[in-house]
Amino acid sequence: MANAAPRLDGLVDHLFRHAAGQMVSAIARLVGPNRLDLAEEVVQDALLRALQIWPFSGMPDNPRGWLFQVARNRALDILRREAVLRDKLAWSENLVDLTPRRDASPADAIGDEELAMMFMCCHPALPQPARIALTLKLVGGFGVEEIADALLSQTAAVAQRLVRAKRQIRDEKIALEIPPPGEVRARLPSVLDVLYLLFNEGYGAHGGDNLTRADLCAEAIRLAKLLAENPHTDRPSVRALLALLLLQASRLPARVDEVGDLLLLAEQDRARWDRAMIAEGMAHLDRAATGDEMTAYHLEAGIAACHATAADAASTDWAYVLRLYDELLRLKPSPVVALNRAVALAMVEGPAAGIEAITALRSHAALAGYHLLPAVLAGLERRAGDLEGAARHYGEALQRRSTAPERRFIEKQLAAIERERRSSG
Repeated sequence: MANAAPRLDGLVDHLFRHAAGQMVSAIARLVGPNRLDLAEEVVQDALLRALQIWPFSGMPDNPRGWLFQVARNRALDILRREAVLRDKLAWSENLVDLTPRRDASPADAIGDEELAMMFMCCHPALPQPARIALTLKLVGGFGVEEIADALLSQTAAVAQRLVRAKRQIRDEKIALEIPPPGEVRARLPSVLDVLYLLFNEGYGAHGGDNLTRADLCAEAIRLAKLLAENPHTDRPSVRALLALLLLQASRLPARVDEVGDLLLLAEQDRARWDRAMIAEGMAHLDRAATGDEMTAYHLEAGIAACHATAADAASTDWAYVLRLYDELLRLKPSPVVALNRAVALAMVEGPAAGIEAITALRSHAALAGYHLLPAVLAGLERRAGDLEGAARHYGEALQRRSTAPERRFIEKQLAAIERERRSSG
């Protein structure tokens, strides 16, 4: 039994990471959305009991079901005690309804329960930062410190955000349910926006030591698959987003080198791209083409597909990528889309065209602290032979917030430019 405890600790941690959201969703349906803290508490208690009991009694045949049953029984015990207290003190007018909403089982924790929780966490009435934090906490099973690390926020700020969001859910009686069929289409964009933001937090961190957070990307993909697999929420926009996430995530293994330094798309070893993920993404993109719905996710997935299916950087159909960016800019105007379009324009018409397009964006307030604007501009200036301008704009990029791998990349470019200037001088 000497090695049993570490093995069980790892197993419980794995189970809790992958089942916590499912269990919290199911327990919340049992006790009601105004008792979210109770749902989280009893699931946490179940984890602690497993760590206390399993090293001595052995792991049960169905560990996930065991955890759920312990959490459910604990929730019912608390509700019964509160009901007794309510009756004794006649506080019924001051207490929330403590009657369990319905029975639940481990099977309920998968699918509909999580979708209901997702729609509640992403309700349009909640502020967008709260939607992301709630989704990570209640659906993804992330701890407050993990959320703070992932979102580059202070732990106390995230905790307060969660408290306020839960209070708003209670006060405004936001329902824990999948919206009726007539409302799903109107409510889906909020959910999809949160999943895309969640993925982007993992795919391109805004600071810290790591360029990516694969766990956030995987969680966004898992939740998008839940939407695609449910007949009530399986819509072209969902398939398009899922295709986009899969195609983007397929490149994660190749985005950094063996020491964790950033590799540009043209420098990546495409043999390291996840071909199974690319095939799955392309299949979902085909499914997304049904009907007449066209969203930004369709266009972004199309751009990602161009990169994913090109044999190498030189064979990328940049003219088609540029057309897709033109459509995307018309459908969803944003300075970041315009910046990405400028890169595609430079690949089609040369660096001077890209430099002109980026220069026009420099006064945009939304890009004032965005490190990629001067970094991309510097890269194009270097291609155009303007080493002085490239050095100046790489230096500007270093003054803005970025990840450690991105800073090392920029510093390498500056060092290379300095060598070029010395050799040409």
